[in-house]
Amino acid sequence: MSPVFEELLAEGASVPVDGWDFSWFRGRATEDRPSWGYSRLLAERMAVATAALDIQTGGGEVLAQIPHPPPMLAATESWPPNAELATRHLAPLGVHVATVDDDADLPFPAESFDLVVSRHPVETRWDEIARVLTPGGTFLSQQVGAGSVQELTDAMLGPQEPGQERDPQRAADQARAAGLVVADLRRAKLRMEFYDVAAVVVFLRKVIWIVPGFTVDRYRPQLAELHQQIQADGPFIAHALRFLIEARKPGR
Repeated sequence: MSPVFEELLAEGASVPVDGWDFSWFRGRATEDRPSWGYSRLLAERMAVATAALDIQTGGGEVLAQIPHPPPMLAATESWPPNAELATRHLAPLGVHVATVDDDADLPFPAESFDLVVSRHPVETRWDEIARVLTPGGTFLSQQVGAGSVQELTDAMLGPQEPGQERDPQRAADQARAAGLVVADLRRAKLRMEFYDVAAVVVFLRKVIWIVPGFTVDRYRPQLAELHQQIQADGPFIAHALRFLIEARKPGR
């Protein structure tokens, strides 16, 4: 394989992948954004909240951008390096970041928050969200849909059958089963372009559920084929699937 391919692999393997800052991809990959504008919705909800919780905050990058935080604001994160990053990012907002496993109970009393948010959670504990929400409180979440970036998964693993655990309707059903009222459910299919194989490597190292267990050495033949395809045909095209769900806890 060419020296260019080896250099791109080495570059992709060396980029830090802590947190959810995607600025490294500028000029290397693109992804369209959902029309609903999660960051804008988040800022609007936070500005009128009294006590809010961000579940699985990553490195806190999105939450740190809100202009008007509520009087009480907390966050959780499961991966210790991200929790440390979030603590630094969110310190100016006075946020306490609790290190909590994605599928664990939330370490907060019942009816603690009138707003709970989560962007791209790995797991959604609907029962715990319902428990910590105050009556009349809101849960707002942008989530990854079933079969997101399927084209890249198939390129690495061969044709795969998309799972249903991230289906939007399934999420809505689970919310209702937990006693919440679904106020909004929207879906989006978003074009992605990868301009070189280094961007593919960084993406797969960062977004670990696209190809579980990904390493450069394990998938070198597939990466070489992908590199040749990009060289011959231009950017590799995939599609990210997202959905927005907003659910409310009934008032007393």
